[in-house]
Amino acid sequence: MLGRTEIEALIPHREPFLWIDRVLSLSETRIEAEKDIGADLPVFRGHYPHFPIMPGVLLCEALFQAGALLIAHRLRQDGETKAGVPVLTRIGVAKFKLPVGPGDTVRLEARLSERLADAWFLKGKVLVNGKTAVKVDFACALADLKTPDSC
Repeated sequence: MLGRTEIEALIPHREPFLWIDRVLSLSETRIEAEKDIGADLPVFRGHYPHFPIMPGVLLCEALFQAGALLIAHRLRQDGETKAGVPVLTRIGVAKFKLPVGPGDTVRLEARLSERLADAWFLKGKVLVNGKTAVKVDFACALADLKTPDSC
């Protein structure tokens, strides 16, 4: 299990835009992580304030961050020292099936489908109470974030 320190060592995301609290399991092709959706998140004051719903785009972002963690972990395990961090390059079909609200804990599952050079293709889902809330296919590539025109 990875906590905040280990997560921050692998990806550049930080509060208030780090959407993973802990990694439960991590292999060469799969990651399971969790995020506690606090009732105090500012987004709930404006996103359907009388029926607060976590924005789907933020749930997708949590999956994308899980995918970036998987890629960064894999690169480290494989001894690849190439400069760069995983960045989102493609979003496929996204399906939103259940609302996520304040107080929920979401489980993030991402699986590597294919790697072609520096392109990584993944499938992910967000579960709440054991049921699928979001499904999305996405891709990432390595980018050198030190130079502005590298993406």
